Amino acid sequence: MLAIEELKDGWMGKAGAKMLLIVKFDQSIKGDGYILKPQSIQAATPVGLLYGAFDYLRRQKVGEDLHVTSNPSYQRRILNHWDNLNGTIERGYAGSSIFWRNEKQAPTVTEADRKLWREYARANASVGINGAVLNNVNASPIILSDDYLNKVKEVADVLRPYGMRVYLSVNFASPMVLGKLATADPLAPGVINWWKDKANEIYKAIPDFGGFLVKANSEGQPGPQDYKRTHVDGANMLADVLQPHGGIVMWRAFVYSASDKDRAKQAYEEFMPFDGRFRDNVIIQVKNGPIDFQPREPFSPLFGAMKKTSVMPEFQITKEYLGENIHLVYLGTLWEEALKSDTYQQGKGSTVARCTDGSLYPQQYTAIAGVANIGLDANWCGSNFDQANWYAYGRLAWDNQLTATQIADEWVKLTFSPDQTTAGDSKWQNGFLKPVTAMMMKSREAMVNYEMPLGLHHIFAADRHYGPGPWYAPKKVRVDWTPPYYHKAGADGIGFDRTSKGTAAVNQYQQTVADEFDNLKTCPEKYLLWFHHLPWTYQVASGRTLWDEICYRYQDGLQSVKEFQKTWDSLRPFVDEQRFEEVQSKLQRQYHDAQVYKDGCLLYFQTFSKMPFPPGCEKPIYTLDYLESIDPFTMEKFPASNGGQ
Repeated sequence: MLAIEELKDGWMGKAGAKMLLIVKFDQSIKGDGYILKPQSIQAATPVGLLYGAFDYLRRQKVGEDLHVTSNPSYQRRILNHWDNLNGTIERGYAGSSIFWRNEKQAPTVTEADRKLWREYARANASVGINGAVLNNVNASPIILSDDYLNKVKEVADVLRPYGMRVYLSVNFASPMVLGKLATADPLAPGVINWWKDKANEIYKAIPDFGGFLVKANSEGQPGPQDYKRTHVDGANMLADVLQPHGGIVMWRAFVYSASDKDRAKQAYEEFMPFDGRFRDNVIIQVKNGPIDFQPREPFSPLFGAMKKTSVMPEFQITKEYLGENIHLVYLGTLWEEALKSDTYQQGKGSTVARCTDGSLYPQQYTAIAGVANIGLDANWCGSNFDQANWYAYGRLAWDNQLTATQIADEWVKLTFSPDQTTAGDSKWQNGFLKPVTAMMMKSREAMVNYEMPLGLHHIFAADRHYGPGPWYAPKKVRVDWTPPYYHKAGADGIGFDRTSKGTAAVNQYQQTVADEFDNLKTCPEKYLLWFHHLPWTYQVASGRTLWDEICYRYQDGLQSVKEFQKTWDSLRPFVDEQRFEEVQSKLQRQYHDAQVYKDGCLLYFQTFSKMPFPPGCEKPIYTLDYLESIDPFTMEKFPASNGGQ
């Protein structure tokens, strides 16, 4: 039994101590939950014992109570791998795919593959993750071909002992590409039969297959709307073919069209009319915010509003918009902020967590997804501190009431502490644990400040989403893919007016929340420019003008990274040389990038504000012309034919 092996390998208690592992139902145990006592672990399932064993060892290491009953917040705790079948990873910053590689013939499986997948499954089980979508949401139909399904079966066989199911992203046009049908219309009998046959084929090979993830009618992907059908028609058709096998459909709400409408409103407008019409085994997968994994967003108004439909949060562990694998940004604070946001849909306390975990609304299935940051790099994630985000996602997926501080504290102890328990090592705790945890807890707010403070959003350079590009607005690019669409900077001020007098996006929220966001006196400053367009001279809570406050926020973000550097440099005695130098090098690059962000944004916005930099805000070291002419990731000039961005 894997639980016994883990206890033997990781035991830190008294030598020769006996542990009882009990598989027995108890009313206090839900699903794969467990009960820990100093000399026993009880669960209703074998995988529950494995989760309990990992938690027991963790508690030994960090010095926590061994009397606990622990149950998962969500039934399905899933990683979404945006891995392409040629081995590349969309928004991947940790090397190539652990599942796929560029092969000219049928995909193969080696013993090295199986060993790697076992290590991957074990790592996931240690934090309670129990599912993986193996391929990109921008899915290739080929994933459903015989050769690739054979490899999916091989992966499933390795992951299964660790309690993990496999899922697949599917392309809605697969019946046309693979089945040579003339249509993919979800109401066409031939299409329905094709999907039925494909589901039967999959479940014959993989009886515990989890189901499908679908990105449809979004960013050019095919979907039911191509045939004048609805999201309900498409999702329910797939749900019906999976239902006899116990499979689910995760239908993404990330849909928007090129239009003059406020992009932040479009998902709500597309899905709310269908509330209550989806099958029980359909879960609408909703990004934490209404735009796209920004450093800070208000919660999506779909959370809580869809009262008759299962909804699951989608977080992004890979840092597409948050400095990739270079910037030290701990995401636990972002996800805690999202999960604890109060929708007020059922009165005070109707948090996003409670709206999605079955606490407020009856859901046959509950789930949560995280876009993985995992690749073939030796440390899995591309940087040492990005491992903390994989860990934090798993811990919050298991228990959505945990705090980001508690999780950061655990991770630092488990990752950097000496072999002995950390409970009594005061020198290590005071000299390393506290400063590193404090740095992690401040890191996301620092990035918000040096990238886009006060509710500014989506002002990145094009394509790679790395570095500033508030000026980027070529005529051939659709307007909602350009930063000026979001910041609206002009002589009259800055910010996107989503109030009741603007696009009225606030009206998609419950009235209490809508009133708070709509009113300048009550709108949280962290969302100020998300919901309001304000003059540069507007006085904010600090008493400063809006322009001065923006300048000081950018300056504070830059200064925070400088402090991170100083903190890390002081910790050399506690860290091995390799990890010390890797982190030090990335912090140096992060400080450089924060400077570029600060200079680029402030110089550009100053062309509209016409106001001087306030005292205490350091003058830019770059010029606007220079920053507009370079790729902020490589710091090299754009080709002349590119005309800059």
